Amino acid sequence: MTMTTESSRRSSRKSSRTAALTLGYWPGEGVGPEIVEPTVIATTTALHHYGGYTVRWVPLLLGREAFAKTGQILPDETWSAVTGLDGWVLGPHDNASYPPEARSQQNPSAALRVRGDLWANIRPVRGLPGAVAPEMDLVVVRENTEGLYADRNMYAGTGDVMVTPDVALAIGTFTRHGVRRIVRRAGRVAAERGGPLTVAHKANVLARTSGMYVEEAEAMAAETGVDLLPVHIDALCADLVVRPERHRTIVAENMFGDILSDLTAALGGSLGAAGSINAGDRTVMAQAAHGSAPDIAGRGIANPAGVMNSAAMMLGHLGYREAGDALAAAVRHALIHCPTPDLAGPGAAGTEEFSQTVFAQLGGVV
Repeated sequence: MTMTTESSRRSSRKSSRTAALTLGYWPGEGVGPEIVEPTVIATTTALHHYGGYTVRWVPLLLGREAFAKTGQILPDETWSAVTGLDGWVLGPHDNASYPPEARSQQNPSAALRVRGDLWANIRPVRGLPGAVAPEMDLVVVRENTEGLYADRNMYAGTGDVMVTPDVALAIGTFTRHGVRRIVRRAGRVAAERGGPLTVAHKANVLARTSGMYVEEAEAMAAETGVDLLPVHIDALCADLVVRPERHRTIVAENMFGDILSDLTAALGGSLGAAGSINAGDRTVMAQAAHGSAPDIAGRGIANPAGVMNSAAMMLGHLGYREAGDALAAAVRHALIHCPTPDLAGPGAAGTEEFSQTVFAQLGGVV
């Protein structure tokens, strides 16, 4: 089964308000099931109240459970199911706890990103009251399929290899095609948001690889007129702490983008509130920026905002902007008026209370 293009999907969905949207979900591991379940409910509710759309949800088999049953982190049957979806919600994975024989395979998110060519990881941060940087309002545009993350840039196996028992190499891959498309995607985001495009790089020591980002950004800027702000990655981390308002849109290779988005999310309030989408030319995956937090699993205090914000972004990407905006607004209301312990400390609202606040803001569960 082949996947239709994003534009044709949007056109077909707009032609019939009664058409069912087909979305997948993987509950994930650690706190995943606790936060993905209310996200599925909130997404269904937003689509119903803001457009009259219905959803058919498809459960996905991935991760530790999939490996135990099939010997694969991403079974072929799951991938076949994914290709028929409009998009899907991915819960957090805890691959550190996988059995040793499973760790040679890509983790669930990396496997889906590479196999689906989900090359653009979009991670916005909007500061919350009381945060270190409440004025923060930026988007990190992260390349998602190559770079310095050695688990997703080799044809077979990984680029994290042992040359001898005492020497290890991590091989980064930077292609002109990969760098060009993420830089141009970031350029469009910067043009929409206003302000310069910050280019995170380390070209002073990685002249050919990281330097490619600067080269492609300069070429894009010459064509489009987008203002550039190239900054060394170490200096950028410091600048985000002392002058966060200087940056509106940041483009970065895979590992740099991952680090920067965690930093900005913490400065803006909490990593638990950070949403993101992984988008390619054909489909989209909603995935919170945070991990599985096994230390708080089962305690009912996990923050579902990150996954909910990711789902809201997914809806907007698929063309359901009204429902996506409504879900995002409901989540922000809950973050401000019903914060979880990661934002307000011990004794704050739990996962259930936060989720019920979101549902109420959306008009009640359908």
